[in-house]
Amino acid sequence: MANAKLAYRRFRELTATDRWLALAADGARVQRMLWASTSTKNPLYGDVRYVEPLIGPETVNTLPDETIAAFADHGRVSVSVSDGLEDAELTVDDLGKAGIDFGRVTWQLENEGVQKFIEPFDKLMATIADRTRRAHRGALASGRAALAGAEATVNQNLAALQGVQFGRRIWARDASLWPVREESDAEAIHGRLGWLDSTGHFCGRLPELLEFAAAARAEQIRSVVLLGMGGSSLAAEVAQRTFGSQPGWPRLRVLDNTDPDSVRGIEQSLDLDATLFLVASKSGTTLETMSFYRYFHERIAERTDTPGRRFIAITDPSTPLAEEAAAGGFRACFENPPDIGGRYSALSYFGLVPMALAGFPVEEMLRRASMMQSLCGPFVPASHNPGVQLGTVLAVLAKRGHDKVTFVASGAFRSFGLWAEQLLAESTGKEGRGIVPIADEPPGSPSEYGSDRVFVWLGLEEEAAAASAALEPLEASHPVLQFTAPDRTALGGEFYRWEMAVATAGALLRINPFDQPDVEASKQQTREVLAAWAGEARGSDSNGAAGRGIGPGEEPFSVLWGGDGTGESLKRSADEVLDAIADLVGPGDYIAILPYFAETPRRDNALSALRNRLRARLGVATTVGYGPRYLHSTGQLHKGGPESGIFLLLTASPVPELEIPGQEVGFGRLILAQALGDLRTLSARGRRVARIHLGSDVDGGLERLTAGP
Repeated sequence: MANAKLAYRRFRELTATDRWLALAADGARVQRMLWASTSTKNPLYGDVRYVEPLIGPETVNTLPDETIAAFADHGRVSVSVSDGLEDAELTVDDLGKAGIDFGRVTWQLENEGVQKFIEPFDKLMATIADRTRRAHRGALASGRAALAGAEATVNQNLAALQGVQFGRRIWARDASLWPVREESDAEAIHGRLGWLDSTGHFCGRLPELLEFAAAARAEQIRSVVLLGMGGSSLAAEVAQRTFGSQPGWPRLRVLDNTDPDSVRGIEQSLDLDATLFLVASKSGTTLETMSFYRYFHERIAERTDTPGRRFIAITDPSTPLAEEAAAGGFRACFENPPDIGGRYSALSYFGLVPMALAGFPVEEMLRRASMMQSLCGPFVPASHNPGVQLGTVLAVLAKRGHDKVTFVASGAFRSFGLWAEQLLAESTGKEGRGIVPIADEPPGSPSEYGSDRVFVWLGLEEEAAAASAALEPLEASHPVLQFTAPDRTALGGEFYRWEMAVATAGALLRINPFDQPDVEASKQQTREVLAAWAGEARGSDSNGAAGRGIGPGEEPFSVLWGGDGTGESLKRSADEVLDAIADLVGPGDYIAILPYFAETPRRDNALSALRNRLRARLGVATTVGYGPRYLHSTGQLHKGGPESGIFLLLTASPVPELEIPGQEVGFGRLILAQALGDLRTLSARGRRVARIHLGSDVDGGLERLTAGP
């Protein structure tokens, strides 16, 4: 009672200050003092003991029914809360003299009182989440998990996340959820969480985006070519593979390979007079993207006096690309919110603009994403939050040795792993830790898989029965996650689920998922190689450093099967090469095959056969990442993640060269420089790395590698 009276006095003092009176004059209203739980618990006390002395202006007293009845019968009404203040002060002083820390007592009571509200509030939120999930059952993918004995640990981690209020804090942009070593780290994390509520922002931009796409369609645009790398292109590519070309809409193509044959192949497939080019780069300076832009801008400039009208920029505000778009008369420049990181940009302009231009159902995809966002909202308990649940499962399994997240490539969403691969690898692969995504791996028998696997399947309801039958033999010894979607537009919800999951996994693994500290090293090495080659072309590099860089002398293991005048061709058999790789492999390792040449169906098949051969022989997980695309996706994991990778770079001699306007080297030299730059960086980091240079006969070299003994 003494505490309540003194608290009310302080309340009246605050509401009498000039500062408050100024606010009140503008219409501000006080939050009234609340006396709660004022029934009398001790039968020796009067039944209105905590009501009569606490009556006063701007107060609220919550009474149970029996106390209301008692006060109505014999309670006395008077302004009493300001009475007896001297006695209240003496009571508090006496408590201190008796050795009772009144501040500590009230602090404990406050915490206990808050907790009594939190627990029922969380139960209420859980009930709402369950009902919301049931309401969205026909719109979002449902999940099933077999966790190979990790269920109890997952539940413990979910409880711990709820204990620290993870959901509310991530929505409050609390950077301390992840490792923060410097103030700049916190600022950087805070500036990368715009994806959390971006669906609402882009739903508001959707009408103008759809109108823009409809206008392009009306102009008989037949092709849209997305020039971008990594997070700037992969979501759109997955959507293209998921939905396919839409009748009456432009066909979407993605160019993210600097091999001259890739650039030529795209160009030869186009009617340049009916093509729009999307130049997508968050920084506005991405080397590959800007090289593509220069090349196609020159091609278009040969055909029209207004080449800028064929180009659309997607970038952050005030970047060099945004400036180029303004100066060059681009058809449009879509400036993305700068607080959305590249690999979290699927549901931003980077994903939505190309999808809309291709006629994909972006409005419904955003609606599904908004549904998933609501299920992952700030007040949803961790145990009911689908993104937090998935992230917790991935982190717990990774800690238990199941760090090879293998996306089963079947069904309507078979390409989803291409996007999830870059999200997982670039977000978690650092500080010697990380989750290793395995995408597009050919299926094998259960005996071929190591104990480090966790399998993920995402597909449609009509595909689920067949998938369950295929996954069942794996569940005996491996964790399996199965997500069943009602239709293809559920892809929007899965983009959001996995973004939240990876952010959660980063918190549990104590990794900052929003930086990429090891990516710049390969870029710097590439710049050095290119500078050396440019120097040779100008006659200023008499030492021939660049030429020696192609040969085997500076590399830990290199085989040149196709001599190109830059080094001795080493005649090793394919079996000798694979024997050398086998000697490097240990338990829990994976082999990353990194081809630096144009992608074709024939080469994809050959690389799949090579993966089969390596897995059958060595029992290890395998990945394939075409360069330079992988430098913007899994490259961070290769250099900063766990030391479990063995890297096999496959290079070629592009003939003939294809010049990049305004540059001293062409695309052929660029892609080879990128390969050598990453090779040197991996070597400098002590990674197990080998290179096979296939010369100009890429297909013949791949056949040698995949042939049996």
